[in-house]
Amino acid sequence: MTPIGILAGIVLIPVILLMVLRINAALVFLSLCLGDVLVQFVAPDANQFLALFAAHVPKGIDTGNNTIKILLLVIPVILTAVFMIKTVHGYGKLTLNFLPAAGVGLLGALLITPLLPSGLSHNIINSSTWTQLLRAQDLIVGASALVCLLVIWLQRPKTGHKKEKHGKH
Repeated sequence: MTPIGILAGIVLIPVILLMVLRINAALVFLSLCLGDVLVQFVAPDANQFLALFAAHVPKGIDTGNNTIKILLLVIPVILTAVFMIKTVHGYGKLTLNFLPAAGVGLLGALLITPLLPSGLSHNIINSSTWTQLLRAQDLIVGASALVCLLVIWLQRPKTGHKKEKHGKH
């Protein structure tokens, strides 16, 4: 498969899944951001982190490798997606959900591609499509974050006066 095809798959598969399963993409985007924070701050000390959950972590485990980083990046995304299946109701909200879903796909590609196995990552990174994606990185992150916040704010429950039923006593 070509690097462009692989990159397109990395971007489009999450978008399609989020839309078909009616998953709130804004929350998935925020989970992807959380995953990146985990990669930055937890991955360097993953031996100590894993020791919290395992009785014995062999010293031979290389927790600085990209497999641990990929897991730290995608586990919050997967868990959020599972818990948020069928939380987008109505055609209008589903249409609006496309923008954060696109943000998830694009940001996910930016974050996961450098962590892929070296041969695959090298082929993608050396493509002109990757260069264009990197040039748009600031726009992708900024616009996606803003869109996700707006979507979350629009989902706020409406407050107001509730009509009380008046019955005879």
